[in-house]
This record gives sequence, C-alpha cells and structure tokens, in this order.
Amino acid sequence: MPIPFRSILRRLSLCALTFAAATGIAQAQLNFTISGSGANQIPIATANFVVNGNPTQDIPQIVRDDLTRSGLFKNVDAGATPLSETSPINYGDWKGRGADAVVTGSVNRLADGRFDIRFKLYDTGRQQDLGGIQLTSAPAILRLSAHRIADFIYEKLTGDKGVFSTKIAYVMKFGPQRYELQVADSDGFNPQNALVSREPIISPAWSPDGSKLAYVSFEQRKPVVYVHSVASGQRITVANFKGSNSAPAWSPDGRTLAVTLTRDGNSQVYLVNADGSGVRRFTQSNGIDTEGEFSADGQSVYFTSDRGGGPQIYRMAVGGGDAQRVTFKGDYNISPRPSPDGKSIAYVSRRGGRFQVYSLDLASSQEVLLTDTAKDESPSFAPNGKLILYATDMGGRGVLAMVSSDGRVKQRITTAQGGDVREPTWGPYLP
Repeated sequence: MPIPFRSILRRLSLCALTFAAATGIAQAQLNFTISGSGANQIPIATANFVVNGNPTQDIPQIVRDDLTRSGLFKNVDAGATPLSETSPINYGDWKGRGADAVVTGSVNRLADGRFDIRFKLYDTGRQQDLGGIQLTSAPAILRLSAHRIADFIYEKLTGDKGVFSTKIAYVMKFGPQRYELQVADSDGFNPQNALVSREPIISPAWSPDGSKLAYVSFEQRKPVVYVHSVASGQRITVANFKGSNSAPAWSPDGRTLAVTLTRDGNSQVYLVNADGSGVRRFTQSNGIDTEGEFSADGQSVYFTSDRGGGPQIYRMAVGGGDAQRVTFKGDYNISPRPSPDGKSIAYVSRRGGRFQVYSLDLASSQEVLLTDTAKDESPSFAPNGKLILYATDMGGRGVLAMVSSDGRVKQRITTAQGGDVREPTWGPYLP
C-alpha cells in the first residue's frame, strides 16, 4: 500500500532480518486476469503441433497464452488436427477462417531425451512464409522454448521484440513472518525462491545482464544493500553505512548502483561501484532525495525529492550540475522509472486520494494515466517498453498487475495460494 513520502525511509527502520537462501520451486503460482486489448488485434491461428515422445508441456497452448496476454493478438480456433511445419498451407482457407497469421510445428523426442522443436509462421494475407526457428530443448526448459517461439511471432508481426522469455522478480508475504523474494518466468510460472526471510524484503532490482539482483535486507539489524547472484546465491555487501541504506538501482553498464543513504544526515542519493567501492554523494539538498534511477543512456539520474515542498521527480546529469524538475502536474509524484528507449518515464502520482501509475512523454510533457487501481507502487518497464509491471492492493491483498504503455491492456496477477505480492521488477533480455 502506498505510504506518505516521508515514510518511504521509515519503513526501512524495521527489526533484524532472519535470512536464509532457499532453492527449489516455490509453491505460489501466479495467475493472470486480462482486460482490454490493443487498438488493432492480429487474429492468429496456432495449430496443435505434431508430437512424438510425450513432452511435458503443451507448447502451442503456451504460445497462445503468451500472445493473448500481450493484448495484441486474438486467437483463432485452428481445429484439433495437428499440423507440422512441413504441412501444406491453404492460405485462402485460413483467411476465410479469419486468421491473418498461422503457426504450425512439430515436437520430436531425441535419443538423448531432449526435444527437437520446429515451427513455421505464415502471413495469410500476403500468402508468405515468414520463417521459423529450430530449438533443441531439455524437458525442464520446454516452457522457455515455447516463450521463445512466442517472442519470434510477436517480433515478426509487430516489429517489436517480445518479452515472453524474460524473468520477473517480486516479494511474496505469507502470514506475519514469512517473506520470499521470488524469480519467475514473465508469465508467473516456474517461481524460484532466491531469498526467504522472517522480516520484509524490499527494493529488488535486476542487473542489466540479468545475472544478479540488488536488494535491501535487515540481517545486521539495520537496512543494508546487497548484490546477489541469482545462479549461485552468493552475494556481496554494497552499502552498509551509518543509518539507512536503501533503494538500489543499476546503471545501464552494470558497473554502478544508485543508492539512498542517510550517512550524512537527510536521505540523499549516492553512487557506488557494483563491488561496493567508490561511494560518492550525488545529490546535495536540505530535503529528502531518494529513489535514484539511471536514464536509459546512463548519462543522468532521475530521483524523487521534496526540495521544492511536496515530492516531485527531478533529473540531474551523472557528472553533476543543477537538478531539473521533471514532473509539474499534481503535488505528489514519486518512484520514477525511465523507459528502455529513454523517451518517457513511468511514476506513481497521488491525485484525489488515489495512488496510480502515470507515464510522461519527456519531449512533449504529455502525461497519461495508465491504471484504474488506487494503491499502486513500484512500476517496472518490460525490456521492450511495451508493458509496465507494478504492485497494487485489491480487497486488502497485495497483487501484481501489468498495464500496456498506452494504458489499453490491463492485467491482474494473483496467486492461488494466498499471500501478498509486492516489490516487482522486470528483468532484462537474456542471452
């Protein structure tokens, strides 16, 4: 639930963290509810693939679900008959069924237990083979292979890179004394615990290469910033200074973190090398400066400050200089998140008692309300900039939600096994 600006740091003054790394699959699967759609949905038929060898995942169905969640596609019934990538295509027949695109493919088990996956994408209007890819997949990563197929289709038909094969991270709360930092596929499947705690975990942030998470923990009976390897669970201390250490955010090159420290009095933004060395003060004000976020090109840092009275978003060059105010509408704007292309920012604004996610076009200063919820926090762009993941409150329960960057497509993301979901961050593209 959103909190007053001067309480942003106060929530860091919690008791000590009992910390334990955990492995294995978490039990809280996320579920999506979708509303709205893109301005022009593409009708697409994804046929059942020809299958040999009993794969553990229904790859065509995963592809259909991915495309549906984007809000840009409308699934057309392809019928029950499986069609391989070599099956002949009757373009007129598919066009008559209302499909502008068709996907066919096959899944075959290899002698070593892996699966050979092939597919083709066709444009029925232009009667054109748009190509496909061949994947060799271990049984454990069949879902990832399906996401990569959906990414290929999305890019071919929209011109934008897909994000179905990326990861998200978020914090789950179960009861009064269990918090889990989880990493999952972008569709909420395959959640894994990276961190388990008896006290709150806050502010996870992905490194640009997707190999690490920075976060704040309390195991030393005060907030300390760590950088945690997702693969190994190993970590290093990045900020453990007098007072509060919070709000880590990565530079685009992964070499530097912006953090919020109170080591010299009021909350201010500092820069520190990713190995914890070279800390230097970035902002200089008599107010509260917090929530530093690097611009997409790494040349400046956005941050929240009450230096002018109420909290607003400012920007300052990494090399120093005067801070420039960015937000002017409304008297309470926090949590800036620059878009991957650097053309806009998402942020949380309080208007009429509602905390909602807005976007601001930096060139035109045009502002757009994106969400219809009322207690929003922690917006995070997908790496293609087309979706924003955020946390909100519905019926007294913390949930995640997504909204398209134009506000047309909205999704609610809940867990079937209870618990509050908070503090989301969307990971980068992976190699």
